[in-house]
Amino acid sequence: MALTLYSDSFSISPYSFAVFVALEEKGIPFTLSKVSLPDKAHHRPEYRDASVTGRIPAIDHDGFWLAESAAIVDYLEEVFPAPQYKRALPEGPKERARARMVMQWIRSDLMPIREERSTHTMFYQRAHQPLSSAGQAAAARLYESASKLVPDGATSMFGGWTQADTDLAFMLQRLLINGHEMPAKLRHFTEAQWQRPSVQKWVALERPPYVAY
Repeated sequence: MALTLYSDSFSISPYSFAVFVALEEKGIPFTLSKVSLPDKAHHRPEYRDASVTGRIPAIDHDGFWLAESAAIVDYLEEVFPAPQYKRALPEGPKERARARMVMQWIRSDLMPIREERSTHTMFYQRAHQPLSSAGQAAAARLYESASKLVPDGATSMFGGWTQADTDLAFMLQRLLINGHEMPAKLRHFTEAQWQRPSVQKWVALERPPYVAY
């Protein structure tokens, strides 16, 4: 079995991060290949044609290519199932649907946070400007929704690690690492998720000097 994860060369993509963590948590051997976005390497025919969409991340699993992080997590869950491999999604249908809801929400909403507290501010240089009114409103919505999802005192939403926990913690970490106040239980949840070995392995990846693209 040969599996390659194609990630952004700066290792700051939240979507590459999600797939990296899923592979690590499930214990699936893989090779990490960096794709230079400033050099438009993802638009080159050899990558674009293989990946179909030319998007990052993508995986090549024994010649089968798949892009889009949520689709990749679903694929890994089916092809590398429990109990041989760790679950990335909850076992029960209602919990699994709720986890997918969280993952899609994180990928499609809260744009002011993603813009004003970009992943560059997490791994290269912290943000210096305060959140705009739109950013503050998005942060308030994030805190309100996350507080409903995370049980009091818990470090996961569903009684054990899932990909949804990692995705939610990444969004919260955009604010926490930039010094924003956060409800205590969300801080506890985020800090616990951020210390997972799979997450810290991503954090410790070597990063080249940043070039805007």
